[in-house]
Amino acid sequence: MGIIASLDIDAQKGFTPLCPQELPVPGGDEIVAALNAQAALASVRVGSKDAHSANAIWTTSPPFTPLPHANADLSWPSHCVPGTPGFELLDGLPAPIDYDFFVWKGIEPDLHPYGACYHDLAGRRSTGLIEFLRSRGVTTVLAGGLATDYCVKTSVLQLRQAGFRVIVHLAACRGIAPDTVASAHTQMIEAGAELAQTLIDVQRLLDA
Repeated sequence: MGIIASLDIDAQKGFTPLCPQELPVPGGDEIVAALNAQAALASVRVGSKDAHSANAIWTTSPPFTPLPHANADLSWPSHCVPGTPGFELLDGLPAPIDYDFFVWKGIEPDLHPYGACYHDLAGRRSTGLIEFLRSRGVTTVLAGGLATDYCVKTSVLQLRQAGFRVIVHLAACRGIAPDTVASAHTQMIEAGAELAQTLIDVQRLLDA
């Protein structure tokens, strides 16, 4: 089967109802137990966080407006600014330093990447996550986090393109809107990712 890694994607308070002025994904604060359970099936645990500037260029327009910037394609409400509650991981997850590898992304004010594998939208500037997973002999990644329709989807597509088997643990994910979540599911399946509703389903896929 190879080495299994568990990936916590942007499981931050800024993407939950705990921070209603940021990007409160419905139920986003309910995924900790599922993330910890999937990590128990893996020997490597990695994670990512948005770490955005308070002066990011993508906060200057009404939310969800297309932007002409190379690495910020849409405007968003300000979120996950270091030093604020929204930047923090959800209570009950490890501290970033206690993961085997951790990514902070979107630090520059003109960068708003979605996936955990690249700092830019074109996929040229690596965060080091792919290289770390390869260095540890990882072949399968169990993915969960926030939000399904943006950062989870993009991370999964990047990992699939890099050649990893990816199992998306849906109980450990929450999304922004039903239509974009459904589209994300389709795109991930078309890319060869496997979707598992529960931890039992994840285990069944691993045992197959």
